[in-house]
Amino acid sequence: MTCGPSSRISTHISRSTATSRKKSSTTSRSSNSSSVEPLARRFRGVRPMQTLVIGATGQLGSDVVKAFRGHQITTAARHAADYDVDLAQPESIRGCLESTRPDLVVNTAACHNVPACEESPSEAYAVNATGVAALAESCQEIGARLIHVSTDYVFGHLPPGASRRPWREDDPTAPLNVYAASKLAGEHLLAAACEDHAIIRSSGLYGQSPCLAKGGRNFVQLMLHLASERGEVKVVTDEILTPTYTAALAQQIRRVAESEARGVFHATCQGECSWNEFASAIFEYSDTEVRLLPATSEDFPSPVRRPGYSALDNARLRELSLDVMPDWRAGLRQYLHESSADVA
Repeated sequence: MTCGPSSRISTHISRSTATSRKKSSTTSRSSNSSSVEPLARRFRGVRPMQTLVIGATGQLGSDVVKAFRGHQITTAARHAADYDVDLAQPESIRGCLESTRPDLVVNTAACHNVPACEESPSEAYAVNATGVAALAESCQEIGARLIHVSTDYVFGHLPPGASRRPWREDDPTAPLNVYAASKLAGEHLLAAACEDHAIIRSSGLYGQSPCLAKGGRNFVQLMLHLASERGEVKVVTDEILTPTYTAALAQQIRRVAESEARGVFHATCQGECSWNEFASAIFEYSDTEVRLLPATSEDFPSPVRRPGYSALDNARLRELSLDVMPDWRAGLRQYLHESSADVA
């Protein structure tokens, strides 16, 4: 999952880098890991689940908290949450789960600043791989269901001569950068450690809450900001994705969490576009006048390799009649409408 690349935009100036409290648990239940069936399974669809949202103050996590209203929510993050949890510190993970003993854990936390991951691989793997493994082990021990968010970047370039189509869950992965490799490692470690799990890969996230790891602005906000300051903006045409509104993804996560579904799932809005086409829709739907110019990735040299095509196919969600994701254009309109309402 990525918040949108600031490295693929030009305004004819330098490249933009727009790149607690504690509480004691009152919940108790048996920690017998040999139980035939996790309690979460019995509760799902019957009564509210004790739900722990990790990364709850982030761009996606804040929408997950809203989407899970009706369940008994506990929040965890590195700041401003019920529990201070840092995935790079396994003891904080274990302590939180032992105290809260949730039926369901939704993990949206990650080290997802792609250039920063390249500069500090050890930190990326500590959060995205070994930290996720520790979380999965703790979930298995207490019988909690684990929903984990991953990324479209686990896929690499299309094979020579291959026809372009959205990536399916069973397509071969080939990460091109440290961020993607660490997220894929986390997927494998999680699947090996926790039986009752669902891994949800998504793409091109943007939401109402700020993406602090990317400078506080998502791609939509960045485009509108640049348009207000510059007469023209250049955005790449040769990187294809599916922009995904986090509020829609959060509802999809709830749908999966409340089901019996396990394994890897792709969950993005429907359709695909280039970053340039996404920018064009942003300006059109917001009635913003600016000159939008085409560019290619070669116009923005970067030491970090990214896939040129990372649109995902929600195949498994459709097979299980779980897919509730809207078209990406509808998601963008909803985001802009809700942003205007918040301003008003």
